[in-house]
Amino acid sequence: MHMRSVLTATMAALLLAGLLGGCSAIGPDYQRPALTDMPVNWKGAGTWQRAAPADAVPKLDWWRFYGDATLDRLEADCLAKNASLQVALAHLQAAQAQAGIQEAATLPSVGVGALATRTRTSANRPLSAYASQQYETVQNDIKPALVVNYEFDWLGQVRREVESARASAEQSRADAENVRLLLTAQLATAYFQLRELDEESSLVRSALALQQKVLQLTRLRHQGGIASASDEATQQAGLQADTAQLRLLANQRLQQEDLIATLSGTPAADFHLDAGNLPARLPAIPAGLPSDLLQRRPDIASAERAMAAANAQIGVAQAAWYPQLALEPTYAGYESNTLSSLVSAPAMIWSFGLQAGQMLFDNGKTRSAVESAKADYAATVATYRQTVLQGIQETQDALGTLQGLTQAEAEQAGAVASQGKVYAVSRIRYQDGLDNALTLAINQQNLLSAERLQTQLRGNQFVWSVSLFKALGGGWQPG
Repeated sequence: MHMRSVLTATMAALLLAGLLGGCSAIGPDYQRPALTDMPVNWKGAGTWQRAAPADAVPKLDWWRFYGDATLDRLEADCLAKNASLQVALAHLQAAQAQAGIQEAATLPSVGVGALATRTRTSANRPLSAYASQQYETVQNDIKPALVVNYEFDWLGQVRREVESARASAEQSRADAENVRLLLTAQLATAYFQLRELDEESSLVRSALALQQKVLQLTRLRHQGGIASASDEATQQAGLQADTAQLRLLANQRLQQEDLIATLSGTPAADFHLDAGNLPARLPAIPAGLPSDLLQRRPDIASAERAMAAANAQIGVAQAAWYPQLALEPTYAGYESNTLSSLVSAPAMIWSFGLQAGQMLFDNGKTRSAVESAKADYAATVATYRQTVLQGIQETQDALGTLQGLTQAEAEQAGAVASQGKVYAVSRIRYQDGLDNALTLAINQQNLLSAERLQTQLRGNQFVWSVSLFKALGGGWQPG
């Protein structure tokens, strides 16, 4: 058989592989399980905007909705330098490479090789022909060849392995997106908590100045016989309590600052943020319907891709019940003892063949492997359902809490306004000589206390708005 005949036979075998590969792959085809218990809307949703989700669409930089340049810079540092995110991206690259390895098995492997030896044969070697005298010989052997290997995917096992690997790579992509979402949300939460502490600390310092003034006035009134010793002691205790609170606030701020440093990829000892304020207003957050979470949250996308990968592995396991068909190491080339006669018809060599194998008895190993694959798939289905339920809970919690905080902050804003009127009237009365300085200072102190509670509520609003962004899977354009 000539080289052309060998190549023709090899091409025919590969054509047969293509025809066999067109058949349905072994095992169940993947279908996403239907969720029949999804709620139709959120409890107490209020006036949330409708979102237009799609998991394949790149997520928006949701933190930019707050309009805070410092937060934008910190988030950019986090995405560029955070080690946890780099680990997730490395896992994604590894999964994509693994998918490439599996896809390579769908085509034959082709290689070239060459052998060149010079051998001396002994004249005293054991006889093979007793009537003939043996002589020592020296021979050259030159043999270049083209080698083809291929396993026919007539059952679709390789296709199922490719399907599983691709789903795993998509799962790793969703995992990396989830790490990105969690890290950016954690940083934004720490940042808003720090800013709330900044505003609260400023109010406490103002309160301390007033406490000091009230204490001096009370001490003078005590000395004049107008106030008692217990009045002075009470004011002294209030001053000391506010001083202790200021120290606690400073410690809490330091902890948040260190956390922001670590999340943004900077050593905590080298990091500092100047004091600042919360953003002027909360952004409008699109909530959409509960079913939209299936297209938006990366952890749900990851759980769904895990189901697809596990489903494909059932077919891979079932393929062990059937014969395996492959090309024997098939090659075509030349062999000669001299270079001058190497490329010639008499020097041509070739080998072509098929091999098949079938396991007859494995003591239940294949059956157990199939049962294991089905159990793994059932576990991923349960994980998927639980992840969806968790997403619904987190979103409902964030929506309800943020709505309650919004109402509480509005009521507290009314209290601040009322207390501001009390202070304004007291200041006029003080200027007219109707109120003394102690009454004015106490009214101002009450106003600062009301403003401090309002600041705490606003800080919680921003923290829970971040939780809502995270629960909804990141940033989305309103529909």
